[in-house]
Amino acid sequence: MAVTHGLSLMPAAFAAGLSVWSPGDGTAGSASYAGASNAALVSGDADFGHCLELVKTTGTQRLRYMGVTPFRTGMYLRVTARVKVLSGSMPSVRVSCLPLGAAGALSGLVQAGPARLLSSYGAVVTVSAILGSGARPGVDLAWGTAPTGAHLGIEFTGANGATLRVENLVVEDVTSVFHRQMLPLTDVMDYGAKGDGSTNDLAAFQAADAAALAAGRVLLIPEGVYALGGNLSLASPVRFEGRVAMAAAHRLALTRNFDIDAYTAAFGSEEEGLRRGLQAIFHFSDHVSFDLKGRSVSLTAPLFVAENAGLQGASYAQRRVLDNGQLSAVAGEAWTPGSVTSQASYSTSAPYTLSGVTNIANIEIGSLVTGTGVARETYVRSKNVAAGTLELSLPPGSQGGTRTYGFTRFRYMLDFSGFGRLDRFEMADLEFLCGGHASAVMLPPSGITTRFQGCVFNRPRNRAITSIGTGCQGMMVDECQFLSDEQALKVQDRSTVAFNINANDVKIRDNRAVRFRHFGVLHGTGHLFVGNHWFQGDSEAPGVRSAGLVLTGINVKTLITGNYIDNSFIEMTNEREPDPDFASQFSFGGLTVTGNIFTANNVVSAFCWLVVTPRGAGHYLHGISITGNTFRTLNGAIARVEKVDTTWSDLDYSRFRNLTVHGNNFNGVTTAFQNPLTLRHVQNAEAPVWTVNSLGLLPFGGRARVVSAVVADGAITQGAVTRYEMPATQNLQGGDQASVNLRWPVSCKGATWVTLRADSPT
Repeated sequence: MAVTHGLSLMPAAFAAGLSVWSPGDGTAGSASYAGASNAALVSGDADFGHCLELVKTTGTQRLRYMGVTPFRTGMYLRVTARVKVLSGSMPSVRVSCLPLGAAGALSGLVQAGPARLLSSYGAVVTVSAILGSGARPGVDLAWGTAPTGAHLGIEFTGANGATLRVENLVVEDVTSVFHRQMLPLTDVMDYGAKGDGSTNDLAAFQAADAAALAAGRVLLIPEGVYALGGNLSLASPVRFEGRVAMAAAHRLALTRNFDIDAYTAAFGSEEEGLRRGLQAIFHFSDHVSFDLKGRSVSLTAPLFVAENAGLQGASYAQRRVLDNGQLSAVAGEAWTPGSVTSQASYSTSAPYTLSGVTNIANIEIGSLVTGTGVARETYVRSKNVAAGTLELSLPPGSQGGTRTYGFTRFRYMLDFSGFGRLDRFEMADLEFLCGGHASAVMLPPSGITTRFQGCVFNRPRNRAITSIGTGCQGMMVDECQFLSDEQALKVQDRSTVAFNINANDVKIRDNRAVRFRHFGVLHGTGHLFVGNHWFQGDSEAPGVRSAGLVLTGINVKTLITGNYIDNSFIEMTNEREPDPDFASQFSFGGLTVTGNIFTANNVVSAFCWLVVTPRGAGHYLHGISITGNTFRTLNGAIARVEKVDTTWSDLDYSRFRNLTVHGNNFNGVTTAFQNPLTLRHVQNAEAPVWTVNSLGLLPFGGRARVVSAVVADGAITQGAVTRYEMPATQNLQGGDQASVNLRWPVSCKGATWVTLRADSPT
């Protein structure tokens, strides 16, 4: 700094006069050695040339320069003196300096360096000390950032009476000994940081950061453990050689190094770095994404994101992103699901509540609820211990009363259940390497537009994505892979689910899922499934298959298009309805299934790709479109594409409405389906009534409710006479009501094209 900042460091030579050398502290007004009886200038000394001869007359005999030597934060000065004893008692000698601030002398700082005992007459002894701002090894006088200058010198202690000679003092800038000036670094130790693991270095970090930012430098954290007793935001780039220690509630915001590498270096652990980075992203606005830099971060336990960020029960609505890396679950007890069995009461008049819950304190929020009659993927959203009640994610079904339930809490790598509400959180290009140890992600109980982009859910133990409330509203899952941990099991032995949905407007696009029990269990409406491929087969021949998509809403307003639906089926069910019988609500409908590839191999002949499972009486189909799909089986044919599962109830076939089924392709299917259905009927023998059978081609066991067209195919004849009359029609004929009659005015024969409908088109 003497060169780069033009600082004058050297005290005046003794030969220039003793009026600037004081036996006191060196401040203005101090006495000087000019004219003193115990001080004289000497020339021609064999060792020193021009020097000062001094007789020690007081207990501490100071020789203090009255001029001010400048001092800067980050500067390190070495003060050196050479002395010898000519006669008298042997004293000790040491460097002695007075630090100065803007208002004058500073107290409380070390002022003297290490002492040396003078033990031989005429022997030249060198004494030195280094002073500077940081408490570095080799620094004798560590002053921090307050001083701006100093009075420098030496002092003799011990017995009086010695005659001493002192060579001119030398002051050197030795900053380069500690860090080279050519490196653009600002060191926190220069600003008073200790790095001893216990001293609170927060203020030193803040001061050093401000200086680094002003100078355009990198902030250096050298080796050591730096205790930080509060929140810290660093605005300059940081280089960690040591690490920091902070209480869990305190946050570190690295605004110029916001990625896993920097946080791993800061805390000495990738797992802690992930926790701290996710903690920080919710509390400052400089960054919206936390980058894992393509790294694999091992998790030994679930990461509860809200609690980690100090936001338990809070709402957060700013877009935040976690991206570009892998989270790997390390096997251990921390991932073991919790399990509680409890008795509770359920009333269909309060369909979201279990009351009178025993052992409620031990039931965890986010637990899967199981028991007789409980709908699939029902979870505990919240609990009131005092009232003994549990709030459920959705109604569990229609079986009321008091009975025993199971509550199983899966363990998730990222668990957002602690938020009150979380909007617009995104995960992109992440692999959740669950390894069969952990589940992947639990969504918050409330929120909108959570997004997964390009993620891989690799072998989740129980679930990939779980919603325990309405945090799935508007969720987007795009270009992700779901790889089951149960691929070697038979379909009927699997229990894992890729995701569940409780709310509306979910977009599931261009994903691939392999061998889960279910790809998705969905409630709500307004969902889009586009371009996905899910397959759920096994090595059994013939084998049973499970539902890929389970739609538990009634009128789902959902689009399923351009998907590859492989060895699984789509099920529509109202298993969640507290009162499942049809009254005045919508019934099964609002579903568009267009342009999909359906395939199955080695399945039982009773397998169907489209299944409706009514849980109550009086329901029907309305507003369903199944068009342009390809259905194909391998290694064995199936009877039909579609069916109604009548285990609990059947449909009301007299109320089908607006059911469109056409343009589909069938391979390995015994009986196709179509609506409206156009058949060519040939009447070889004259008769007044022609019975046209739908041949089981109307969808979902539909009845022949409407004849919308009858067109003669060639001549209709009575003997040699061609008849031009139109027949009357009679629908709902036959024991299965799947035939119609054409009633002619006379007995006749010929061929007609007849168009039947299982529905009313309006």
